[in-house]
Amino acid sequence: MTDKVAIITAAGRGMGAATARRLAADGYRLVLMSLSDNAARVAEELGGVGISGSTANAADLEALVKAALDAYGRIDAVVTHTGGPPKGDLLAIDDDAWHHGLDLVILLVQRMARLVTPVMQAQGGGVFLNITTFSAFEPDLRFPVSSVLRAGVGAYAKLYADRYGKDGIRMNNLLPGFTDSLDLPAGIAEPAALKRIGRVDEIAATAAFLLSDGAGYITGQNIRVDGGYTRSV
Repeated sequence: MTDKVAIITAAGRGMGAATARRLAADGYRLVLMSLSDNAARVAEELGGVGISGSTANAADLEALVKAALDAYGRIDAVVTHTGGPPKGDLLAIDDDAWHHGLDLVILLVQRMARLVTPVMQAQGGGVFLNITTFSAFEPDLRFPVSSVLRAGVGAYAKLYADRYGKDGIRMNNLLPGFTDSLDLPAGIAEPAALKRIGRVDEIAATAAFLLSDGAGYITGQNIRVDGGYTRSV
């Protein structure tokens, strides 16, 4: 058990909710946010704090951090997770969609880092974990905005790790493959070595490890949890 406090965005369902439940089982006190009121329901179930808000809205992220500090006075872990950015044919995606994707993906990480890093520095350490996608380093035309911008999160995590490692703060990215959080077509996971989609509890277990002291020497990394879907080594 632990007295640590974790923030999780997009925590109302799927990987976010599964991670919340796993961290609650590990003893974390939780502060959750989702666009709907689902995060508040999950938080009530787990004895935490939940608010509604958008990962693309800076004011909502400020409110989330304030809720954590008001409730618990500290923040030990931040899990950034968000809905999928806009999709479409590559050149048909307009500028507004790209800018919205930037808010959802890269600026979510930057804004949370800006808000929470001073808190973690004052505490003597902390951990960020960004849940991104397998296509961050093997771009997929089905997910053009996501592939491009989440590759950027990979670079950001390395820069952040280099800058704030001396303060005892780590940042890593978790890159899931296809999971049972979505209604997926049959055969979509056939290219994966394990020939199946992943379970959200498997993603949550990896997230819990990367946040734990057992992963204390891991930072600036992109950890693929995709059943062997991607091919590069």
